[in-house]
Amino acid sequence: MTNVVSEGATARRTRTPRAELALRTLTSAPASADRLRRVLEQALVFTGAAFAGVYVRAATGEVLCLSESVGVPRTLYGLRDSYPLAGRSPAADACRTGRPVWLRPEELAGSDDFRRMPAGDVFFLAALPLRGPDGGVLLAVTDEPGGFDGEDRACLELIAEAVACPDAAEAAQGEELPPDAFSLAMDSGRVEVGDRILDLFGIGRSGFDGKVETLLALTVPEDLPSLMSVVEADHMSIGERELEFRTLRPGGQPRWLRLRGRLLPGGEGRPARLVGTVADASTLRPGVNDVARVQRLAAALATAGTVRDVGQAVVAALRAPLRADRIALAELENDRLVVTVLDPPEPEAWPELWRLQWRTEWPDAPVRAMPTLAAALREGRAQIWPAGATLEPALADVGPGGLAVLPLPAAGRMAGACLIGWDTPHDFGPDERALLTASAGLAGQALLRARAFDAEHELVGMLQRTLLPSRLPELPGAEAVARYLPATAGLEVGGDWYDVIPLSDHHVALVIGDVQGHNAGAATLMGQMRTALRAYAAEGHPPDVVVSHANRLLLEMETDLFATCAYVEVDMEQGSAWCVRAGHPPPVLRHPDGRTEIAEAEGGPPLGVLTQADFPMTPLRLQPGTVLALTTDGLVESADADIDEGMARLARDLAAADPSHLGLVADVLLTGVRRDDDIALLLMRYDGMAVRPLRESWSVWRVPEAVRHARRFTRRTLRSWGVTEDTDAVLLVVSELVTNALVHTDGQVRLDLTLVNRRLRVAVADASPRTPVKPTSIGWQATGGRGILLVEAMSAAWGTVPAGGGKQVWSELAL
Repeated sequence: MTNVVSEGATARRTRTPRAELALRTLTSAPASADRLRRVLEQALVFTGAAFAGVYVRAATGEVLCLSESVGVPRTLYGLRDSYPLAGRSPAADACRTGRPVWLRPEELAGSDDFRRMPAGDVFFLAALPLRGPDGGVLLAVTDEPGGFDGEDRACLELIAEAVACPDAAEAAQGEELPPDAFSLAMDSGRVEVGDRILDLFGIGRSGFDGKVETLLALTVPEDLPSLMSVVEADHMSIGERELEFRTLRPGGQPRWLRLRGRLLPGGEGRPARLVGTVADASTLRPGVNDVARVQRLAAALATAGTVRDVGQAVVAALRAPLRADRIALAELENDRLVVTVLDPPEPEAWPELWRLQWRTEWPDAPVRAMPTLAAALREGRAQIWPAGATLEPALADVGPGGLAVLPLPAAGRMAGACLIGWDTPHDFGPDERALLTASAGLAGQALLRARAFDAEHELVGMLQRTLLPSRLPELPGAEAVARYLPATAGLEVGGDWYDVIPLSDHHVALVIGDVQGHNAGAATLMGQMRTALRAYAAEGHPPDVVVSHANRLLLEMETDLFATCAYVEVDMEQGSAWCVRAGHPPPVLRHPDGRTEIAEAEGGPPLGVLTQADFPMTPLRLQPGTVLALTTDGLVESADADIDEGMARLARDLAAADPSHLGLVADVLLTGVRRDDDIALLLMRYDGMAVRPLRESWSVWRVPEAVRHARRFTRRTLRSWGVTEDTDAVLLVVSELVTNALVHTDGQVRLDLTLVNRRLRVAVADASPRTPVKPTSIGWQATGGRGILLVEAMSAAWGTVPAGGGKQVWSELAL
C-alpha cells in the first residue's frame, strides 16, 4: 500500500514537467489549424479540468469572445460565449488586471452568471491572462474536490503561455498552409486551401480560382444549408464548428468530408477569418487521445434526450475509434436485458440466442442465460475477455476476437450494459481500458436520465391518445387512417387532433385541427373543440355553419388560446366534397393517375380570433382512387423550412407512395420528420360506393289527407324500385311517422326514402327539436302513444338525429 501511495504522489509531482514537455512538443511542431485545441486539451489531461476555453478580444476591443474550447459544454457551468471587458466577470477581471483569478464555489455563488445554476452544482473556476498586445483570457473549470491545487495551477500557467504563442492561422499567413488546412476571409470570400483539400474536391491547384463559391458548387445540394451556416459571417459565431458534408464526384458516390473550423475575430484592418481543416470522413480516425474522446461523448450525452439517443451517442463515440465489429447497448429491467441500440442492426450479425429473442425491433434476453454477464453486472466494473476466452455462446459469438462488457452504473444501481465485440483478435491497451471505464460512467448516468424522460414522454403521449379517437369508423366506399406523433422536444401535451364523423345520407366529415400551445390548457381545449365540432356536425349543419359555431363557442369561452381547423365533408355517393379552412393548411389530393394537388381552398381566420368571421366553402371533386391528406403544421413547417416548402414536400411524397396500402402511406409520410412539434395526419382514400342508394323525397302538405298522400307516394316509389314484399310493414311505418310529425309539430314535414342492399330507410324530418318519447306503459283507455311502439316492432332499427334546428326520425326495415 505504501508503494502505491508513493507512486501516486510521484506521478502528481511529475505532472508539471510532463505538461511542459507536451506543450513544448505541440508549440514547436509545424503550424496547424487545430494546434490551439490540442494545447487546450492538455488542461483536461494534466489538471483534471472539465472545461477549458480561450477568450480573445473582438474587433472593437470592448468584448472578450470565445475563440476555442474543449471539454463538456460551457453552458453546463453557466459560462457565456462573450464577456464585456468593462464588466464584472472573472474573465474581464483577469484581462484588465493581468493577474490570475482563482475562485471557489462560495465566491462564484455571488455572481449573476452562476447564481442560476442548479443547487448542488459545486465547481471551481480559474481565469488566467494571456500575454501579447491584444490580450485574452484562459478560462478553466473543474468539479474535482478541492479545486485546482498547486500542480494544477502551475500546469494552467504553462498552458496559458503556450496559448499566447502565435495562432496557427496567423503563423501560416504568408506561408504555405498545411495540406489539410484552409483560411477563409469572411469579407471577400477568398479562401486559401491546402493541396490535400483540393484533392478531396477533385480540383487541381492550377484550376482553382481562390473563391469559396467554387468549392461550394461541388457539394451535394442538400448539404449546402448546413455548410453555408459555417461559411456565412452572419451565421457563424465565435468558437468552433464541426460538421460533415458530401462532395460530388464524377461517375461515383458522393464523398463524405468533415470540416472543423473556428472564426477568428478581425481588427486593425484585418478581416475576420474562418480557419480550420477538412478531412476525408470515410477514413478519418481520431488520434489516440482518450480525453478528447471522452469529452466528445460527454458533450453528445449532455444533449441526448431519449434512451435511443443515448445508445446512438455511445455507438458513435466508441465503435469507430475502437474499430469494433459490433456494439450493443441494453437497459436492465428486472432480470432481462432490453436492447436499445444494436450496431450493426441486422439480426444475422448477432448470436443465435439473440435472434430467438427478437420480439420487436430489437431483441431482449434473460440475464440468467448469460452467467458471465450477470457476474460482471454484480461486480459493477468493466470486464474484458481476449480472443479464445471461454464464454457462453450468447457472449462468445458477440466478440470471438475479443469482448468488452461495460456495466453502466447510475444512482447506486446498474442501469444497463454495453457490449463491444471484435471478430479478429484484438489487443486491449491501457488507453482503451481507461476509455471504456470512463465511458461507462457517463453512459450510465445519461441512460438513467433518458429513461426518466422516456417514461414521462410516454405518459404524455398516453394522455394525448386518450383525447383522440380510439379507432376510426368504417366508411362506405372509402378507407381512412390517422397517425399522431407527439413532439420529442418537450414533455408537455400538445393540442393537435383529428376526427372522422359519419353523417346521414352517406356523408362523412373529416376534421383536423391544432390548438395553440403545449400544455394541459391546450389539451383540454382540444378535447372541447373536438366534441363541439362533432356535435355541430351531427346536428346536420353545412360545413361553414359547423365551423362558425365552433368559432363562436371558442370566443364565448373567454380563453387566450386560439385554434386552427380544416373541415371537409365528403358525399360518398357523389364523390364530391366541401372544404372549410380556419387558419389551417389546405388538403392535399393525390389523383388516381398519381398527380398531386394542393387544394386551392379559401380560408378564414383561426377559431377564437374574430367575432364576425367568414368561413367560405370550397368544392372538391374526388374520383375513385383519390387520396385526401390533412395534416397539422408540425409535418410541413419547421425552423429550417417554411410551410410552402413543407406542403410541396408532402405533395411529392404522397405522389411517390402506393395508395393501395394507406397505412404504409401514412408511415412513409412520417418517416424521418423532425419532432419539434406535434404531428397529426389524416388520410382518406375514396373508392366510390359499389352500390349507389336509390333515393326519393316528398314534401308532406298539411291537408286532411296528407297521410294517405304519403302512403300513395311510398307505394309508387317501391313499385318503381321493384320492391313488392313487406310493403304493408313499410306503409304502416310511414303512416305512424308522418302522423306524429303532423300532430305534434308545426312547420314543414319531409318524407325521405332510401334503398340500398335490400335495406329500406324511412325518414321523416320536421321543425321541432323535441325527440319522441317511447311510453313505458299504455292503459287500455289511452288514445295515443302506440305509434312509436309499432314503429319499433316493425323496424330492424330506428332512432332520431338532429337536422337543421329540428329533427329527423328514421326507421330501417330489412326487406
